Amino acid sequence: MSILDKALTAAHAEVKAEIARTDTKTGLLLAFVGALLAGIWSVASDVRLPVAAYVVGGLGVLLLLAAAALLLRAVRPNLGGRRPHGFPLWATQTAQEITTGLSEDTRAQDIASLSRLAVTKYVALRRAVDLTRVAGALLVIAAVIGIGGAL
Repeated sequence: MSILDKALTAAHAEVKAEIARTDTKTGLLLAFVGALLAGIWSVASDVRLPVAAYVVGGLGVLLLLAAAALLLRAVRPNLGGRRPHGFPLWATQTAQEITTGLSEDTRAQDIASLSRLAVTKYVALRRAVDLTRVAGALLVIAAVIGIGGAL
């Protein structure tokens, strides 16, 4: 096994692992956002709050929904186009096409494609985290307004 072959194998495994880590983080954040939305719905429907708390809280909920949309977009499989990212085409190929395809070393091309995919997923995850943080701040403000209005 040559140095180039070892390097390509390691890089290919590393970029695939990075995609898996990003998908795991995205799934956890999506579950967290879902739990937040359920909790907010439960509290807001049972408690009478001042209008200002509903307005600020509503903005927070909108940001959480935007974060959830970004997270869903980040984990959505890319199955369209001529060459789906990170998805073997074996299901659509004949035995001869599979044999021909596997006889070529396309790891460098795969590394480049998967790296772009990983960066896209990471950017969406980062934006969703930022939206979730801002939403959390707005919800805390809404709670303070609600508590202040209840006094």
